[in-house]
Amino acid sequence: MSGIVIRNAVADDLDAIIAFIRALADYERLSHEVKADRATLARYLFGPRPMAEVLIAEQDGAAIGFALFFHNFSTFEGRPGLYLEDLFVLPQARGAGAGKALLARLAGLAIERDCARLEWSVLDWNAPSIAFYRALGARPMDEWTVQRVDGDALVALSSSAHPRC
Repeated sequence: MSGIVIRNAVADDLDAIIAFIRALADYERLSHEVKADRATLARYLFGPRPMAEVLIAEQDGAAIGFALFFHNFSTFEGRPGLYLEDLFVLPQARGAGAGKALLARLAGLAIERDCARLEWSVLDWNAPSIAFYRALGARPMDEWTVQRVDGDALVALSSSAHPRC
């Protein structure tokens, strides 16, 4: 991890964050799903009520990767957790330890913040990432399946709420 620096992102990093998001979407074959823009990210990452945080990995002063994360809560543990939404390191910078350094810093933040766990999802076809995570001690939650409601289904569900809710 020689020469890798992990730091908290600041508003001046927005262009780099957007570039990382687009590069990650390209890698995951999901470019068509990217809706994030500078104004939206500025509001939710650096506005008056931030909803997520970002770590930036740098090597020789250049941003080479990022991790975007936020707090969740475990009712069973009765404590918060950290959820890693996205982790990405530029292809040309992989192998230098930036991914591991980002995850190690997240683990440190989880401990500092008295979190019970650090969690994330990975696409089932992403064998290189899965192998990387296993080598770090991550374990799959095979009995769990992610569920999502978005778009028109989210609006419809919201509309179905009882008037007193």
